[in-house]
Formats: sequence, structure tokens, C-alpha cells
Amino acid sequence: MKIKYSELIDQTLYFPTEEFNVSENNLLFHDIPLMDVVEKFGTPLKISYLPRISQNIQKAKSWFKEAFEKTEYKKNYTYCYCTKSSHFKFVLEEALKNDISIETSSAYDMDIVKSLYENGKVDKNIEVICNGFKTDDYLAKISDMINSGFENITPILDNYRELDKLTESIDTTFDIGIRIASEEEPKFEFYTSRLGIGYKDIIPYYSQKIAEHPNARLKMLHFFINTGIKDTAYYWNELYKCLRVYARLKKIAPEVDSLNIGGGFPIKTSLNFDYDYQYMVEEIVSQIKKFCEEEGVEEPNIYTEFGSFTVGESGANIYKIISQKRQNDREKWNMIDSSFMTTLPDTWAISRHFIMLPLNRWEDTYERVFLGGLTCDSDDYYNSEQHTNAIYLPVFSDTKPLYIGFFHTGAYQETISGFGGIHHCLMPQPRHVLIQKDENGELQYEIFREKQEPEDVLKILGYK
Repeated sequence: MKIKYSELIDQTLYFPTEEFNVSENNLLFHDIPLMDVVEKFGTPLKISYLPRISQNIQKAKSWFKEAFEKTEYKKNYTYCYCTKSSHFKFVLEEALKNDISIETSSAYDMDIVKSLYENGKVDKNIEVICNGFKTDDYLAKISDMINSGFENITPILDNYRELDKLTESIDTTFDIGIRIASEEEPKFEFYTSRLGIGYKDIIPYYSQKIAEHPNARLKMLHFFINTGIKDTAYYWNELYKCLRVYARLKKIAPEVDSLNIGGGFPIKTSLNFDYDYQYMVEEIVSQIKKFCEEEGVEEPNIYTEFGSFTVGESGANIYKIISQKRQNDREKWNMIDSSFMTTLPDTWAISRHFIMLPLNRWEDTYERVFLGGLTCDSDDYYNSEQHTNAIYLPVFSDTKPLYIGFFHTGAYQETISGFGGIHHCLMPQPRHVLIQKDENGELQYEIFREKQEPEDVLKILGYK
């Protein structure tokens, strides 16, 4: 009879994996001995394993390189990091080691680019793709940077007003792009994305406002759908509609030379994750090439904007099970020493599923449980009712502490919950540790931010 937790994993999941393994009854994450980390830094704990950022960037570059060679695609590929996924300095600095461009979405992003320049992390040749609805402040910062010599900043027009404002404030020639307002899947409450300009309006707008513009040069057509890059009829249909606009534009605007297919590569949210990245890249590249050949136009440079794919798999959240509550004959609630709502907000906001595994006691017997956070909110939980799989963990014991980890949590969680601020029920921000490897492959640990203390919270609230 197989009753050990390790035996359950062997029966139900693909394990070990590229990221996970077990040694001496304890979990390893990228060969990091997590129980050693817990003993050193305590819980709750947020960790960021920085080498994973570079690894994923290089993977994507290799997929596109192989696809270009296989299809004899003659133009270039550019990897952009989508900063809204995680704005932290350590993320940007790691990503920028890989010869990438940056995609921004707000005025404050431009301040980050300026700070990187002032600290010698980038020069004025850094390529920046400016997306999003642009406030006057955002437009002013874009204009100021272009005027000061950042020649590779490309604002992507989200509406007609933006070009007028840029024209008023930029005193040199500059590149622009246009974002297509894609149609959404039927599951959305709206039919067309609020972002961008409609398919049928792009050609007339170019002819009327851009073709004879004295300074603005249309360089890029931008395409993005909320559901991401998937092998579905919906995705291919929207891509073809985008390509039809590109072909029509290219015939009257030879200066258009780039197609930005946005973001949307998924990350591993399950140990049974199955997604053929190489196939999708090759199919996208071949379809773009084939369409352009049929239309008799030059194929474009291809840009992607990967956010979650860049940074998501670098992160992990670690908790201790501090108690078990039996609410009835069947339900056992394991209580963590933190809150899901405040440290992993996507678990309740959009029912996101992350990889969850115990850090220790893999040879112990297991039980089915629910996981509860410490706030008084009824939604502060993570369990099978909200996610696809039931939760099984080693049996709770008052004398044998159990630690669990949620993995691939590196994108969006801190920015959605509010890093370092006030959280629901005044749950403190956990300690955040960065993990890097030196030139000899030895693990290096750095505390990025200590756990919030009561005086920090009271000061924000005005009590100090």
C-alpha cells in the first residue's frame, strides 16, 4: 500500500522536473536546498532566483533563432521585457544582461529607464517600446527623453490624441507604432479591447495623419490579445487579421518594418504542464513569412513582449503550517503563517493556480487538506474548490513542523498586493531574499527587504 507523500507524487505527477527534485526527504528548487534557506531566513519568505530570468530569455531567443533558420526568415527578432510584470531593480538588471529591449506602460516606467541610464546600466541607445493609454505626464516624459537623445524610444499609439500631443512636444524626427484594438474571446464582457485603434480605422488614420507627417515615422504595428499565445482558432484568426492590416500598410507605407506580436507565453503552473514552445514559435514565424510572400510584401522584424514568462518562474513563496483546524468530519484546514490575499493575490482575485509542494517530510503519510490564510476574510484560502486539483500534504503534526512552497510566483504578485504598504488585516510584508550564483556556481544570498515590523505599519497609518 502506497501511503507516503513521495509515492503520491510518483503516481500522479511528472517528477522530478527541470526545476524540482528531492534530496534526503527535502525539496530542492533549482538545486537550492529550501530547508536550509528556511533555517537561515525563517518564514514567511519570498525568494527570487535571478538566474531563471536569464535562462528563460535565452530559451525564447533560441526558439526564434531556430525558427528563423528553419524557415529562412530574413529579418530580426527582438525580445522585450514587459516591465509591468515586475518593476524591481534586480529584475531589470538581470534581464538587461541578455541584450533585450524594454516595454513600458506608464509614466513612472520612464523614470525607471532614466534611473537605469544614470546608473550606467543602459545607454541612450536602449530600445523602449511605450505601450498603454498615455496620460499627459507619460507623453511629456516620452517627449523629453526623445528630445534628450534617446532615439530608440517608440511610443505605440493607443488613440488618435497621442500623436497630436507628441507632435507638439518633440522637436526632432521620431518613430511611432500603432496598437491594434483586437477582438476578444466571447467569454469577455466586451467585444473589442479598450486598448488600441480598430482594424478598419488604421489605414485611413495613416493616410490622413501620418503619411505626410513632418517628423513622425510609422515603424511598428502592435498586436496583442489577453488570452495569450495559444494554438487555438481564435489566436490564429486574430493573427491573420493583424497580418492583413500589416500587408495593406506595408504597400502604402514602406517605412513600416516591424510587427510586435505582444506577450502571452504561459509559464508552468502545474507539474503536468504541457506547452510546445518551439512548435508555437515555428508556426507563428512560418505563418508570418507565408502570408507576406502571398501578399508580395517584405516580411517584418518580429518583436515579442514577455513579462510573466521572463520573471514568473524565478519566484517562490514559502510558508510554515502553524496549525490545523478541523471544522467538520471531512474538512481539515492547514493554516499558513501569512495570507494568500496579501502575498499571492492572484489566488483569490483570478483563481490562479501555482505549483505547490511541501519542502520537507516527503516520506511521511499524507492527507487531504484545505489551506487557509491568517486574515479574517473568507476568501483568504487556497483549495480544490477554487482550483483544479485537491491538495494533499504530509499529515499535520504538532511536533514535526511542515513547510510548503508556492512556486513560479515572480510576476505581478507584489505590485498587485502593494509592496511594503498596508495590507488586509495588517498582514506584514514577508522578508524577501534574492538568490544568485557566482562564477563558480555557488549560491549567493542577499536580503532585498526585511519583513515589515509593527512600527513600519503604524508609521504609514499615521500613528507615529
